[in-house]
Amino acid sequence: MLIHPTHRAHPLVEPADFAAPRLPDAVAAHEPPLRTVFAWAGEYLCGPHPDLGRRGAVCPFTDTSLQRGLFYLSVHAGTPEEPDELAALLLHYRDWFAELEPKRGPGAQFKTIVILFPDLTEFGVVDRAQELLKPQYTRDGLMLGEFHPGPPQKAGLWNPGFRPLHSPVPLLAIRHMVPTDFPFLRDDDTTVAAYLQRFGDRVPTHLREHVRAAADRLTRSGSAS
Repeated sequence: MLIHPTHRAHPLVEPADFAAPRLPDAVAAHEPPLRTVFAWAGEYLCGPHPDLGRRGAVCPFTDTSLQRGLFYLSVHAGTPEEPDELAALLLHYRDWFAELEPKRGPGAQFKTIVILFPDLTEFGVVDRAQELLKPQYTRDGLMLGEFHPGPPQKAGLWNPGFRPLHSPVPLLAIRHMVPTDFPFLRDDDTTVAAYLQRFGDRVPTHLREHVRAAADRLTRSGSAS
């Protein structure tokens, strides 16, 4: 378990912690949701799904993140009612994420912080917080993902009838943006611009046509304004 030197109330639980019969005392009160989400990550995110529309795991990064011990979980009790409340809570994790190793290089893409909100029953606040924060996070080279039992209405990339962001506990996840994230960013000029600034010279081959079209759209939009 990792404990921040100035924010000791919200430690990060590491994959190795789940091998013990019980979690550390600092998070023992939240053991059920933590173990539930850890199991969900290992089974659902790391496994295939018949409705996914492609081969492979639901999330291609999670298995390596878990194996390398870079999949961190934390818990916030209570029921935030506004996206701004969640945004404020996430500031600590966003800053801590930047401090954790690895900060750069290929291994950095597997670093993930997952923040659980087990008491939250108004799932829409998670969706709205993600929508509010997404442009800011992408400018910082980060992805912010929303998951909850609703589930979120965002469709799968390969099967529009699939809702892949289902989780047993409401949560938001922070990780580094990678070149293959373009499909999640293509519909908004701000996030397209952030992607082009970071990955414009190393776009994956299978995405080049789509990135070029989005870049042209951005150029036209800028010329029009």
